[in-house]
Amino acid sequence: MDLQLVSPSSRSEGMRKSETLICAPIMGESVDQMKIDVHNAKASGADLVEIRLDSLNTFNPYEDLNTLIQDHALPLLFTYRPKWEGGMYDGDENRRLDALRLAMELGADYVDIELQVAPQFYDSIRGKTFNKTKVIVSSHNYQCTPSVEDLGNLVARIQATGADIVKIATTALEITDVARMFQIMVHSQVPFIGLVMGDRGLISRILCTKFGGYLTFGTLKSGVISAPGQPTLKDLLDLYNLRQLGPDTKVYGIIGKPVSHSKSPILYNEAYKSVGFDGVYVFLLVDDLANFLRTYSSTDFVGFSVTIPHKEAALKCCDEVDPVAKLIGAVNCIIRRPTDGKLIGYNTDYVGAISAIEDGLRGKHNGSGTAISPLAGKLFVVIGAGGAGKALAYGAKEKGARIVVANRTYDRARELADVIGGDALALADLDNYHPEDDMILANTTSIGMQPKVDETPISKHALKSYSLVFDAVYTPKMTRLLKEAEESGATVVTGLEMFIGQAYEQYEKFTGLPAPKQLFKKIMENY
Repeated sequence: MDLQLVSPSSRSEGMRKSETLICAPIMGESVDQMKIDVHNAKASGADLVEIRLDSLNTFNPYEDLNTLIQDHALPLLFTYRPKWEGGMYDGDENRRLDALRLAMELGADYVDIELQVAPQFYDSIRGKTFNKTKVIVSSHNYQCTPSVEDLGNLVARIQATGADIVKIATTALEITDVARMFQIMVHSQVPFIGLVMGDRGLISRILCTKFGGYLTFGTLKSGVISAPGQPTLKDLLDLYNLRQLGPDTKVYGIIGKPVSHSKSPILYNEAYKSVGFDGVYVFLLVDDLANFLRTYSSTDFVGFSVTIPHKEAALKCCDEVDPVAKLIGAVNCIIRRPTDGKLIGYNTDYVGAISAIEDGLRGKHNGSGTAISPLAGKLFVVIGAGGAGKALAYGAKEKGARIVVANRTYDRARELADVIGGDALALADLDNYHPEDDMILANTTSIGMQPKVDETPISKHALKSYSLVFDAVYTPKMTRLLKEAEESGATVVTGLEMFIGQAYEQYEKFTGLPAPKQLFKKIMENY
């Protein structure tokens, strides 16, 4: 289904940038711990907290609710989640609902009631007046995200209970599931909380600010979450700059699988913030690239960085491809043209990598400022025949190097070598390959990337034949390959240098603004 997502600009008149509230879930085992956490949440910038009564080891309703409500630094939302809805409470149902009713009597700002018990809960409070408590009626689906039609019917069922606020949490099996939630959110006539759980649903927790969500959750500590895929409060406020996102914010992101290791969101969001550019850059864990691009086809989704394993598929998904990217056979940057919405593919990888390698070689020979590349005439060994391997082989060839491609499957190495006019090797033979000294080695595979930091594509003794070794992996910054190369006397160039180089060009394509090079360098130094 092709979802043309439209921002709720009809609702944005006179809007401060983000009207979405940020709620910190409080999961303390004691009331004292909860009180501390509420103050921490306030200090960290939350708008309200969700008190998860089901996390308490012991709970004395009247006394504990009174204590929490008397001493509250922020508005309080009380949730007492039963096991049958993904919570921890496993006791008597009437006692649970009594406690939530008591919270209302004592002046809670919000209570959360599950759809399944909402009718009986409303029956029990009919005719009573509670000064200010808003009732959130919630539905959780830990299996999947239903169709737009089913979600719409669910909203209607929740509204029919008399809910002040509708809350639906579903599970993302693919990132495209989130688009259905956004579609419901944009058209909702009532305050609506729509979250899609899991790593593939992360964008629901950030972009709900754009599509009109009532609130989103941010945890106090990383890993202490009340639902799968919750970001931290700090990330929402500092990394994604959530307060400044609104209906007109443009969306960018890094498409990959895996993707959570990428430093791109830090780089671009910081740069956007520094110049007041109304954009946000997010992690996009994508299984099927064509489906993703089809689903998020509105002009609000402006540009994407593409990483492993989608660079070659990206070539086929674009309407137009830059000639260099076509030659390489891989795209790492996709821009949606504002005039007609067409997707244009580029490859900025090789520029970043080749210039970093050239700088490394020039540094060795005190940068003789000739126009001829220091790569000219060198034997350049590329490990890997995927998108990045093609990019480097092509880039080095263009600079006059002689190319050898080494790959686990020899046939793929042969294929690339034939296209580029070079030689091929099986990766297993690389350890015994040294036709000459002063060769250049470039690893473009994920060997040695976190978490498998002990791996390396080539044994240490073989590194003696190389004068410079480059590794495209940048998590960790110093891979085992680079450490051993340095010990063997080679100049090393980290993936970070390539990463920064290709980011300059992408930033300029994304925004039409000059890249803040000093800022990029500074951010990555701190990394």
